[in-house]
Amino acid sequence: MKTDDDIEDAKTWLGEDVDCSSCAHASDLLPAGKCQLRRACVNDRYARRIDRFFNWNPALANSYVRHEHFEVRAIAAKHADVFFLKPLLNDPEETVRWNAARRLPKRLILPLRNDPHREVRIRIVSLLEDAELAYMLADEDYYVRLVVARRIAPPLLSRLVDDPEPEVRKVVAQRLPAEWLMCMAGDRSAAVRLEVAQRLAPDLLPALAADADWRVRYEVAGRVASSQLAPFLNDEDDFVREVARSRIEAGGQLLREMPL
Repeated sequence: MKTDDDIEDAKTWLGEDVDCSSCAHASDLLPAGKCQLRRACVNDRYARRIDRFFNWNPALANSYVRHEHFEVRAIAAKHADVFFLKPLLNDPEETVRWNAARRLPKRLILPLRNDPHREVRIRIVSLLEDAELAYMLADEDYYVRLVVARRIAPPLLSRLVDDPEPEVRKVVAQRLPAEWLMCMAGDRSAAVRLEVAQRLAPDLLPALAADADWRVRYEVAGRVASSQLAPFLNDEDDFVREVARSRIEAGGQLLREMPL
């Protein structure tokens, strides 16, 4: 695969040829080998070359956080002193905002929970704790809510039990405290009900014995008390009937896995 180092041209972000002779670093960094055309250059349009420049010269990052090219600002934000980063939270480019946010105290990045770009909001989730994340349970983007549902403490998931997106509710069913699971037993998505069935205590499984989806009934038939198996012998699905019959013949032994 071709990398930036394999690319022969050296163009600025404006599409012009990089001219080392007119660069501010021509007299100090270039002779010292701390920058290099087509390899480590802050004026190059390729992010990897810019990144290498700041890896070699991190002390210069402060002077580049207001550069015209967003790639330069974003990469400089990884190295600049934190005292220079707060203004970047309002940068027009989401990459710059995120690189600044990941290094700043949480009290300063909370406004990014309302960032207009979903990728910033998604990434912010990894930096926050339960109290800060609760606000994002109502995010307009389903994937943001999904990421929050995977991270937030299980007792706080009750607000997502009726989320409009089944993928979000599925995560909720996987993590909700067991004693609250029955409130999702009637979910409109079979995939969610299956998650519920896989976690319910055996004495609660009969509530799903007549579920419309064979996968849910199969799960119930595989884990319900042996005294509750008889109705499954007449199930319309072959797999469900077979697991009920097998368990009865084995004296009620529990199912280990669902057939593919």
